[in-house]
Amino acid sequence: MEINLGLEDLLRVAPLLVIFVTSLIPLGIKVLRGNQEPNPLVPLSIGVVGLITSVMLLWTFAGQGQTVFSKALVFDGLAFWSGSAALIVTIGALFIAYESPATNRNLFSEYVFLLLSSSLGMLVLVSALDLLVVFIGLEIMSLALYLLIAMGNEEKLSKEASFKYFLLGSLASSILLYGIAFIYGTTGTTYISDIIENVPNLVGSSRLFLMGSVFIIIGFCFKVSIAPFHAWTPDVYQGAPTSLSTYMSTAVKLVSMAAFLRFVSIQSLGYSENLLNVVQWLAVLTMIVGNVAALRQDSIKRMLAYSSIAHSGYILVGVLSSAISSQSAFAASSVIFYLISYAIMTFGAFAIVNIFEVNENTQLTVDDMAGFAKRRPMMAFCLTLFLLSMAGIPPTIGFFGKFYLFSAALSEGRLWVVLWGVINSVIGVYYYLRPVVVMYMHDNNKAEDSERFLPATETLIIVSMIFVLGLGFFSDFLFKAVERSL
Repeated sequence: MEINLGLEDLLRVAPLLVIFVTSLIPLGIKVLRGNQEPNPLVPLSIGVVGLITSVMLLWTFAGQGQTVFSKALVFDGLAFWSGSAALIVTIGALFIAYESPATNRNLFSEYVFLLLSSSLGMLVLVSALDLLVVFIGLEIMSLALYLLIAMGNEEKLSKEASFKYFLLGSLASSILLYGIAFIYGTTGTTYISDIIENVPNLVGSSRLFLMGSVFIIIGFCFKVSIAPFHAWTPDVYQGAPTSLSTYMSTAVKLVSMAAFLRFVSIQSLGYSENLLNVVQWLAVLTMIVGNVAALRQDSIKRMLAYSSIAHSGYILVGVLSSAISSQSAFAASSVIFYLISYAIMTFGAFAIVNIFEVNENTQLTVDDMAGFAKRRPMMAFCLTLFLLSMAGIPPTIGFFGKFYLFSAALSEGRLWVVLWGVINSVIGVYYYLRPVVVMYMHDNNKAEDSERFLPATETLIIVSMIFVLGLGFFSDFLFKAVERSL
């Protein structure tokens, strides 16, 4: 298909162009200074200004369903909500990186460049209507992450995490690309809108098309930590700098799930009962593996990593509902709402971990939280709310996120999946409350200077806490706003 490039197309992709140009400025400044690292405030300020500008442009152009580059990209409600949330999380991750001992040294300009490059890939990913463009966006995002993890100042785990993530990520990308090739071979196109027209006939008659769909689903399952493709997650989250773990567990998962949601709009799951059953069991298995493994963790970052896996199972329930629903707007809205709520509460929890990291080799355990409520009552209160929201306790936003997800599944008659979701939510309450009990019920004689005072990070934590409560009380308003845009 011929690609026609016009001025209107360039205006529509202005959010992407701004991020791309902004990402080059910190490196340019460093080169002009003879490869001497400028004050970290300089690349931080440039990156934040670029991201804020991109968000404003996204709010200007997105949400109207306009396509560009011969329908290769679309700026609809899905791109608007997921892209905006991912960029806002990126802004927060930059501030955390600025105050983190693992990232705020000689390579901070490169760190900002790579983080903005990754966010550029995210915008491409969530707005792609062509499977090849999906792959390109996914790779731009992932390649930057491989380097970011390896750049951490932590002596051993960051290099191990980067190597594991690179090997397994490359395998997943190759499987996804192989699936795209299969689908192109059977339909003659990689455009999602064109594939939808052929799905009813191909699912029952073409094993090649079905195999292509399976491979693409496997590729996405790796990116969003669906069991049994989840094994990399705890090691990578633990080994990566906390600012990057925050970014990966929120923004990366958010946009990957959003792209997965767009892919299932071709409804290959709806026409193949066997494939649907397999993916349903993957959702259940993911919830069980994530929650049960989290019960055994002493490391806070590994506990949050397994929690992230469990949440992927919950979100997959909503993605499945959207794939088979006749009223897909409600199911898709429930997924987007949950992704936003998950990003807020997980961002806040990881940000608090950053307070405890007095150096790049610090590994925070549950026992280290003892006495935290006495030393830092406000931060302890915020962490308590984040954990309660993850557990789905009202009136936090996490409760309403699960309510909408499970309601969408029930409307499609998936009662047994919802029951598994409820059971696993109950299991999760135990390990979410464990740090809370230690913070408030146990004493620790270590000095207060074992935790750092980080003004930017703590401000972000308080803002996240306000959103966890505020959006819980006004969840209906946000959900209806999302639903109207789809």
